[in-house]
Amino acid sequence: MPAHTDSQGAPISSSRGTRFCAVPVLMALLAALLFTAPARADEFAELRALLTRGDATTALPRLENAAAAAPRDVQMRFLLGVALMDLRRDDEALTHFTRMAQEYPELPDPQNNIALLHARAGRLEQARQALETALRNDPTHRAARTNLGQVHLLLAVQAWELTAAEGPLDTALLRRLEALRALLAAPPETPRQTAR
Repeated sequence: MPAHTDSQGAPISSSRGTRFCAVPVLMALLAALLFTAPARADEFAELRALLTRGDATTALPRLENAAAAAPRDVQMRFLLGVALMDLRRDDEALTHFTRMAQEYPELPDPQNNIALLHARAGRLEQARQALETALRNDPTHRAARTNLGQVHLLLAVQAWELTAAEGPLDTALLRRLEALRALLAAPPETPRQTAR
């Protein structure tokens, strides 16, 4: 099909006799992108503020709608998972972050939150594995590095408690176990979520 131009020389394509100019269509799409990006950023900031204030109940339905409307919006989807975590809907949050980790294997944040969910459930070995994956994705990820240290401490307590269950501990190991328990009792008590 031959290319056509309008009276000002702009290209026109033709399909089944319908003529349109590509320039106004492109301008309309560009305008839509420019005006929706700030709106999405404002919505994201507002939803993030709700979660920061501890109002996950209000944020969750809005996050579900936003994620459904823009399923490729990684930030909104991440916040949706955080809201599920905040509401202690851990099974749903784990499924959500696992799906995100499969779709975006290069991102460390879903793996970090998967680790937190495993740690909450006492699955420390799975938590360690998820954090190591997060750090392979981004060796500078501070929250994952901090959480990995916390999980290592919890694994040490677990190992020493198993040893204690088999018989009395020597004095030095008993002191280390008590010191480690005291250290873990100080805030934060559980691994940290990725910054919201």
